[in-house]
Amino acid sequence: MATAYDLVIVGGGIGGYTAAIRASQLGLKTAIVEQDKLGGTCLHKGCIPTKALLRSAEVYRTVKESAAFGIEANKAELHFSRVQERKENIVHTLYNGVQSLMKKGKIDVYEGTGRLMGPSLFSPIAGTISVQMNDGTENVMLIPKHVIIATGSRPKTLTGLEPDGEMILSSNEALELKKIPASIIIVGGGVIGVEWASMLADLGSKVTILEYGNRILPFEDEEISKEMARQLIKRRIQIVVNAEIKPEMLKKESSTVSVQTTAGEIYSAEKLLVAAGRTANTEQIGLENTEIKVENGVIQVNEWMQTNESHIYAIGDVVGGLQLAHVASYEGTTAVEHIAGKASDPVDYSFVPRCMYAYPEAASVGITERQAVLEGIEVKTGKFPFQAIGKALVYGETEGFVKVVSDARTDDVLGVHIIGPHATELISEAALARMLHASGWELGTMIHPHPSLSEAVGEAALMMSGKAIHF
Repeated sequence: MATAYDLVIVGGGIGGYTAAIRASQLGLKTAIVEQDKLGGTCLHKGCIPTKALLRSAEVYRTVKESAAFGIEANKAELHFSRVQERKENIVHTLYNGVQSLMKKGKIDVYEGTGRLMGPSLFSPIAGTISVQMNDGTENVMLIPKHVIIATGSRPKTLTGLEPDGEMILSSNEALELKKIPASIIIVGGGVIGVEWASMLADLGSKVTILEYGNRILPFEDEEISKEMARQLIKRRIQIVVNAEIKPEMLKKESSTVSVQTTAGEIYSAEKLLVAAGRTANTEQIGLENTEIKVENGVIQVNEWMQTNESHIYAIGDVVGGLQLAHVASYEGTTAVEHIAGKASDPVDYSFVPRCMYAYPEAASVGITERQAVLEGIEVKTGKFPFQAIGKALVYGETEGFVKVVSDARTDDVLGVHIIGPHATELISEAALARMLHASGWELGTMIHPHPSLSEAVGEAALMMSGKAIHF
């Protein structure tokens, strides 16, 4: 059996299904091949379930601190099974929604494993997709004019610290915890590690972060990293930097796992979570049958997401870079519009907001002050604290700040970095400023509602010219 399509997408995660919907809107006959469930990592193992858990942790923390708002609550009790049930209900609701969108767009979904074929009797060029169906029926052959590879990624493993599902966990296993561990070691102080540290600390775990580098959040502005570390330590989360683990010294006992660093320090806990990043899924999808280039474990693409095979595109985690759900969607839409001859602009990653949903939240867009200096740009910065914002006082969260980095010569906004209440919502204003190449003056003189947390963004921009009102 062989079926022809304008576009076949291998992988039904957020990048894949977003691309499929846009292709349907543009009138392309489209199919998705997905070996598991539509929605991929983001919906089932990443963004949505972790944020559901983080929200429960936030509510639990708020109830325990309610006396500060003049409200005496009875002793807060955590029922983690209900927390997990709520998470699963949210995922199930969204999963049903994605399935409905496929039907609405008349997008064919093949439940199975897709593999790229080389030139054959089906097509003179590489790109025919052989689908091994999950139900065990005969392989299906899909003959597309164009292909998008959106196979995503999986948690990265470290030699000697491979997950066993019991004491050593990846983020996948951590999502299935039946109870909150009394203590946990988190290997990795990036976004994933910090989010899990914040959540588990709020839910009652004693948390230790072991970070190989010299600071947590190594890709964020140094002031954001420093402030996040300060606030986590304030919440009794232990942070150890320059922590290189000796995997041969790993010890697992009946209820304790221990690791030793090259400095000779030993850390023990009930569980160990490896949060060392993610690995692209490039294996066993038939790349060897094509001219597609893979370097450092990721597929190489141009600014339109094209591979060396011009009719085959790749998007999302499988191409590396910013491994974020909204980036995959952005790349998918760009690829489809390029296929359809509708694309206006290539992907520009400087417009992408980066968000962290820990407590406190942090978010950024554009480049850091250090990056700008390394690029030889003379910069000016404005930094405004939330403690000077009325809405932050009302909200009960006054720690943190907004930092704006601009080109001293042109006043163009180069980057905005936020740590504090609702940072992940506030960053959208800054992302729009970056997209429109706004100046610091424009960002600062825009009328912000009062009282609002967004006033901090405007005030930070005004700080660059000494015109901030409330500081």
